[in-house]
Amino acid sequence: MTRVSRNLKTAILIGAIVLGWIVQSTTAQARDMQVLTVAGGCFWCVEADFEKVAGVQEVVSGYTGGTVENPTYKQVTRGGTGHYEAVEIRYDADRVSARQLYDLFFRSIDPTDAGGQFCDRGESYRTAIFVSDSSERQQARAAKATAESELGRSIVTPILDVAPFYEAESYHQDYYKGQDRIITRRGIKTKAEAYDFYREACGRDERIRQLWGDGAPFVN
Repeated sequence: MTRVSRNLKTAILIGAIVLGWIVQSTTAQARDMQVLTVAGGCFWCVEADFEKVAGVQEVVSGYTGGTVENPTYKQVTRGGTGHYEAVEIRYDADRVSARQLYDLFFRSIDPTDAGGQFCDRGESYRTAIFVSDSSERQQARAAKATAESELGRSIVTPILDVAPFYEAESYHQDYYKGQDRIITRRGIKTKAEAYDFYREACGRDERIRQLWGDGAPFVN
């Protein structure tokens, strides 16, 4: 083989490798990223649950469904704004479907409780699914019907039209894994430690286990 032939072969090989890398990168960037909005009581807990799901890229805590623009946590939890504590689940639809996420959602809450969730009471802690189109509505309804049949009880979680979503204050995001220290009733704790105590004391997992048994996806 001549030197020119070897150089040409090498150039072709390098070109093929670069082309393959470009195609692979383009494919990775072209993932079918979608967003679902749900309210399941304390948004710290919903965020912690759904960030464990394969295919979910990020979960953002916030407020939706109300009448006040850019509400604060104090305004929402005090009541009167109409907002729910909610999350946006940003996910790769090539890895996990909306229907799968809705199925998980119903089994991560108490959908029989219209007055809040667990120890958290009031309008901001109600459950709901917010849909943006007919496909999401159909999938949410199907998941609700399946959950209702499995549970053998009436489900009160409504399926509502999507509304403006306002991200919660930065200190609420990823609260369940925060390592900065805060003052609590039990002394100085990390956010993660405070979250674990809150979740247990609020009885969330205990109630979900009572309702769903082995069908509860996020309960040990």
